[in-house]
Formats: sequence, C-alpha cells, structure tokens
Amino acid sequence: MTADSNLPIGRFAHLDLGGVTVTTLADGFRRFPLADGFVLNAGRAEINAALSEARLPPDELTIVFNPIVVTTGTRRVLIDTGMGEQPAGATSGWLMDSLAAADIAPDSIDLVIISHFHGDHVNGLLKPDGGLAFPKAAITTPRVEWDFWMSDAEMARAAPGRMAQLFEANRKIFGALTEPVSQYEWDSEIVPGITAVGTPGHSVGHTSFLISGADGKLFVQSDLTNHPALFVRHPGWHAGFDQDPLLAETTRRTTLARLASEGILVQGFHFPFPSRGTIVADGEGFRYVPSGA
Repeated sequence: MTADSNLPIGRFAHLDLGGVTVTTLADGFRRFPLADGFVLNAGRAEINAALSEARLPPDELTIVFNPIVVTTGTRRVLIDTGMGEQPAGATSGWLMDSLAAADIAPDSIDLVIISHFHGDHVNGLLKPDGGLAFPKAAITTPRVEWDFWMSDAEMARAAPGRMAQLFEANRKIFGALTEPVSQYEWDSEIVPGITAVGTPGHSVGHTSFLISGADGKLFVQSDLTNHPALFVRHPGWHAGFDQDPLLAETTRRTTLARLASEGILVQGFHFPFPSRGTIVADGEGFRYVPSGA
C-alpha cells in the first residue's frame, strides 16, 4: 500500500451497531486537477469557493474509495469491491491490503452486494489474472441495474465514449464470473439487517442501503453524492458522471433532507476515511459532519 502524507487515511475502522459490525476498508484515492465538466452546472470559481470553504486546495480534487464489510451473525457481507488490484505504487486498489490489516480473509466473504455498475464498485470482483477475488461469495446486484447493463438493446443505444466503455467493461466482468449472479429488489431485506433503498440517478439502478443493529442504524449512501464538499454542500450541482443528472439531483435533495431530519449516521463510499458522519441542513444545501470514529 502506498501512503500519502497529505491524505489522512487509515486501512480499516470498525463500527459496532449492536450485533452488527460495519468495517470501513480503504481502497485508496485519486488526486487530479480540477477539469471542466466535473461539475456540469457550476464554474471553476464556484467550485474553488466550495473547496476553500472545506479548507481544501483550489484547482485540485481528491476522491477516495471506501468499501465496507458488514458482519452480522454468521454472515460476512462486502458492499462494493473497489477499483481492483493495481500495479505496485498505485494510490488505489488497496482493498486486499486493507482486508488483511483488518484480519478479514477474502474467502471468509460469503456475499458481495453491488450498489451499481461503475468501475470503482465492481472492478474488484476479479483478480488481475481474471480469477475470483472472493471465491466463496455469492454475488447480488440491483435488478434495475442488472437489467439495464445486460440489455443488448440498451447497449446498442449507448453513446460512444464512457457509456459504451461501461457496457463493455461490465459485460467482461460479469461474464467472467463462474456462478450465476442474483438480483435483489429495492425495499427488500437482502440479508437480515441490510435493506436495499433505491436512489437512482447516478446510475439507473443506483442503490443505497439501511443497515440495522440492536443499538442503531447506518445509512450507506453509496454514490448518492460524490465529493461531499461539492455535492452535499450543493445538492443542485450536477456531476458529469451522473447518468441522469436531473434525477440524481432530485434523489439527492430528497434523501439528504430525510437524513438530516432523522439525524441518522451516514456512510459514503467517497467520504473521507472512515467515511461516516451526519448530514446537517445548512441554507439551501447541507453539510457533512464527520463522526471521527
């Protein structure tokens, strides 16, 4: 694993919900210059102002990747798989190292739940040699998401560039799996304590999760928002990688308002490690307040 002195990050962090343990696992980060098109409806000055408000440097973005393992009863469930193993020295692809640090063996994972079919969430299903990264795990995906990406008609309609590439990559990954992939429905309990919540827009079948233990609940927002200093603070901003930006905005505003009202603990795939905190209403937007635990 490669460390970065400018990015406070751990390898793993546990949260006890009472009979249910949620473990955040660092999969690394990407740091890159702010580019036109990252936010479709905000200019560079506005974006830099939001970064400054969050005490972050201008003209630069750092996006982190943090899957989670949920241990409940006899089940050990991985939600999303990260970027997949990368060459030595890479700043992402750390999931296997983080699992080892947390003393979680890949073959102890008995279920992998996928939130949506973007590379930083599904690439880690396979090893670099094409073998199964989690050989004893069943894999389940949102039915809406599966039906879209596995539709030949939708693939034929895909715009050249990113969408066409996503279809190709997803067909390759899921086609390499040796066992059938099951699909879950929104508002269903996938396993006891983990309920699927439809939050479409970022992708057509994008899904969040409500994890419930005897002592509390955790809302796993997946990619409802990307960088919290931008899209939590300004829920009306449209990310260039949202499949349906208008729907993503509606879903984001509605869900963040509910989370702020309920005061529930929130886990975000792209939130700074350990990736959990609360959402607070603030003017026309919201603020993410890290839990620090």
